[in-house]
Amino acid sequence: MGFRSFIIQPFAKKIARDIDRWAADAVAVQKAIFNRLIKTGQQTSFGKEHDFRKIQSYEAFKGLVPIRDYEGFKGYIERIINGENDVLWKGRPMYFAKTSGTTSGVKYIPLTKDSLSNHFGTARNALFNYYARTRKGSWLDGKMIFLSGSPKLEQKGGIPTGRLSGIVNHQVPAWLRTNQLPTYETNCIEDWEEKLEGIVNETLTEDMRLISGIPPWVQMYFERLLDRSGKKHVKALFPNYSVFVYGGVNFEPYRASMEELVGKRLDSIETYPASEGFIAFQDSQTEKGLLLNADSGIFFEFVPAGEIFNESPQRLPLEKVEVGVNYAILLNSNAGLWAYNIGDTVEFVSKNPYRIIVTGRIKHFISAFGEHVIGKEVERALFTAAKGAGIKIVEFTVAPQVNPAAGELPFHEWFIEFDKLPNDLEKFSKSLDDKMVRQNIYYQDLIFSKILRPLKIAPLQKDAFRNYMKVQGKLGGQNKVPRLSNDRKIASELERFKLRMR
Repeated sequence: MGFRSFIIQPFAKKIARDIDRWAADAVAVQKAIFNRLIKTGQQTSFGKEHDFRKIQSYEAFKGLVPIRDYEGFKGYIERIINGENDVLWKGRPMYFAKTSGTTSGVKYIPLTKDSLSNHFGTARNALFNYYARTRKGSWLDGKMIFLSGSPKLEQKGGIPTGRLSGIVNHQVPAWLRTNQLPTYETNCIEDWEEKLEGIVNETLTEDMRLISGIPPWVQMYFERLLDRSGKKHVKALFPNYSVFVYGGVNFEPYRASMEELVGKRLDSIETYPASEGFIAFQDSQTEKGLLLNADSGIFFEFVPAGEIFNESPQRLPLEKVEVGVNYAILLNSNAGLWAYNIGDTVEFVSKNPYRIIVTGRIKHFISAFGEHVIGKEVERALFTAAKGAGIKIVEFTVAPQVNPAAGELPFHEWFIEFDKLPNDLEKFSKSLDDKMVRQNIYYQDLIFSKILRPLKIAPLQKDAFRNYMKVQGKLGGQNKVPRLSNDRKIASELERFKLRMR
């Protein structure tokens, strides 16, 4: 055991005990958080406008505070940007987390002094809990890499603004910075290829023990390491590398290829962070699901996913949820979010303790690489491009290609049935990709950083989608082909209908 892991071991055990305590009493903890939030919220413009002083129960809260998404909060955010204090939470936010919106374009999510510990503290707790449960803490005695967005921040209404991962970088304590890579300077590089080279240069000869990041980014890093070193496996470079930390993207499609690159089985810690709050984390290496972060300044509500767009959907506190039901998740937080619909859906796999799995988005989406592409974006892009080219689209669907042919970058594959093929399919593909880049900043980052190559179009035979639906027993009625899939189940079925191009 190294010096640092020895020193931290008692603290890690305390955190694990604390987690056990609040996880066993999560309902009571949630009720206490609710009361604290309402008390503080009374001092805010939002609280005064929604009669928080009258709220004595959760039932009263539901009657006074409607469900909102970012569009419903946008006016309050603009008031904060314009300099107003005590709008959604006391004082002013310390940061805005800049994230991609749906109908709203870029979103600015407030991070307050009270909510910051939810983000960094939960990440720390997830790691220390892993140490306490597994007794594997040697990662603390070597170098750790956190592949993140640039920590460079801009100003929005006098408030430092940037990607959440970049903001969190500013909260890393001094004792950990000596172990952290890449350096601040390298982390600030915007171009991914250049940044990756810098990371490889800085880590190639270091004792890397923990690596954290989105799976496709980390996979590219591993490939570049092996190309540079000539080694067959990452373990030859980093013999003490033992744990992979990730969030936002399902690791399982990548696990086999990444462990093949590393040359051994990896422990992994899954996290569920969002700009709006750190929602859950993996607390066990043996049990399914992520532990709901019930004691971190967020009061959770759950709406059966099929009701979320109803005029008066059922809203449930934690004690009312059931295992196996798909719920839309709402957040009330010490960042000043109230009945906020983040658009995610979850399912409880356990109530003792409360563990969840992330089941997707309320609507179909693609986020195989962290891009959060939604239906409205692909529809707008395709039909704008088609109108500009004077062609008609019969039907289409989009799926990620995570494991393309050797040497090729991953991409989005668009299965399109044209009324008539474009005269120049390559030109049309470029036009379509340009329209996607303009709409979604996450997709833009992945394309510009060469994590993804531009989209590919797979033209389909006449009646391809009709025949597909017939095979599925879903021809006619109200059945529709999903515009987006986060896997290749539909894509695999459509492969048989591809046109043979000359």
